[in-house]
Amino acid sequence: MTSTQTSTPSARTPVRFGLIGTGWRSEFFARLARQAPEAFAVAGVVSRRPERAAEVARDWGVPTFATEEELLAADPEFVIPCVPWGEMGPTTARLAGAGVRVLAETPPAADLEGLRTLWSAVGESGLVQVAEQYLLMPQHAARLAVVRDGVIGDVSSVQVSSTHLYHAVSMIRGFLGVGRGPVTVHAQSFTAPLANPLSPAGWSGSDAPEPTATTLATLDFGDGRTGLYDFTDNQWWNPLRARRIVVRGSRGEIVDEKVTRLVDPWTPVESSLVRRQAGLDLNLEGVDLQHVSFDGRVVWRNAFAGARFSEDDLAVADLLAATGAWARGEGPAPYPLAEACEDHQISLALGESIRTGTSVTTGIEGWSDAAGTAAADGAPA
Repeated sequence: MTSTQTSTPSARTPVRFGLIGTGWRSEFFARLARQAPEAFAVAGVVSRRPERAAEVARDWGVPTFATEEELLAADPEFVIPCVPWGEMGPTTARLAGAGVRVLAETPPAADLEGLRTLWSAVGESGLVQVAEQYLLMPQHAARLAVVRDGVIGDVSSVQVSSTHLYHAVSMIRGFLGVGRGPVTVHAQSFTAPLANPLSPAGWSGSDAPEPTATTLATLDFGDGRTGLYDFTDNQWWNPLRARRIVVRGSRGEIVDEKVTRLVDPWTPVESSLVRRQAGLDLNLEGVDLQHVSFDGRVVWRNAFAGARFSEDDLAVADLLAATGAWARGEGPAPYPLAEACEDHQISLALGESIRTGTSVTTGIEGWSDAAGTAAADGAPA
């Protein structure tokens, strides 16, 4: 093995970022800084309502400002706009246009025209990254490390039943290692009864099945490379629908935690991705996922041990650390705007395919490789 997926927080000073907005996404980032103060610090939060600003200052323990200009005077290394879809593109363009490094939320704009407008304004600036964290989640990051080490050969097919739209597309593209260009999407939606006992609002107390949509889609990237998208509404929360991933290559495949590959012409072997989880049974180290290993080698390591982060927290924390390294000129761009535009363009094609009942092929855009924009390391990171 040669790859270990992890980000290391700067040993010098915490990464300082600013936030625009005071909703649950903004609170998510502020909470990570509160739990890992040696790694992150919130330079300030913009709230245009004085009463909300007072609540945030009290409850989050961070400085608040009435304007973006006041926030920028606090000298954040980058700014995260946590605003509604319709405001994301204009806010990102305004910040990057002023020379500010931005970590935009997903999606970076609401629709294809919004993506085009944003790209035209700041796409070539190199100042915009996007907060796409799914391939940084520990198990996905471990799988990606195994794939990039060539264990299963050249990847030709990825099946994702986990999350939705641009997030799932980012996973499919990342495991395939494809760049940005035309993709043919064919999608269908089916409705069937399913109990839905848990949602973001909490446990419903009902086990009665209700009509629930499942979307199935094929994504054809050309050259024999395909993706299969499978998502049931509320799959993130519903405990009756698991998450599954299959990555198929020329010498084997990964199915969830099992890796099967050919080691010589006569010998297929199986191995597993193994989690080292603290806090189980008589282990008194605290509740922490410490690392994921493959054949005795660590392929993902927790850079925030002791913070007691969930796996989603760990992915976002790794993204924040990587964005901080990029902002300081100490690391590569973690997820450039071009990659996020491509992800959302494909997810919009998926929705169009459902509406029209036909296959949809995406076009060449300003962020496409064919338009002269180089891919980041040849694939989403």
